[in-house]
Amino acid sequence: MSTSKIMTKLAYDALSEKKGEDIRVIEIGDISIIADYFIIANGTNASQVTALVDSVDSVLGRNGYEPKRIEGINTSSWILMDYGDIIIHVFSKEDRLFYDLERIWRDGKTISREQLED
Repeated sequence: MSTSKIMTKLAYDALSEKKGEDIRVIEIGDISIIADYFIIANGTNASQVTALVDSVDSVLGRNGYEPKRIEGINTSSWILMDYGDIIIHVFSKEDRLFYDLERIWRDGKTISREQLED
């Protein structure tokens, strides 16, 4: 299993554990050089968004993966976590609807949690 797929699975599970809403994984490696996967999720309020980010950072860190950068921590409305091969976007519900990354990256392949096991 590729490193990016392992990281994606870990991040997905960390978001799921903290009850992240509508977690989506988009495989973008065939259409972009910026990453292999985008993970998009949202929280119901600023506290949950922060908890989601903390959970991902903790789980990936324990497994030896450190972020290249994390942006948006001060706003808690859109936090971008760049791990190189994967990029995690954690939104407030309102900002997720506004920015609609799924539409922008619709040429990517949406994959399920089960497909990360392959």
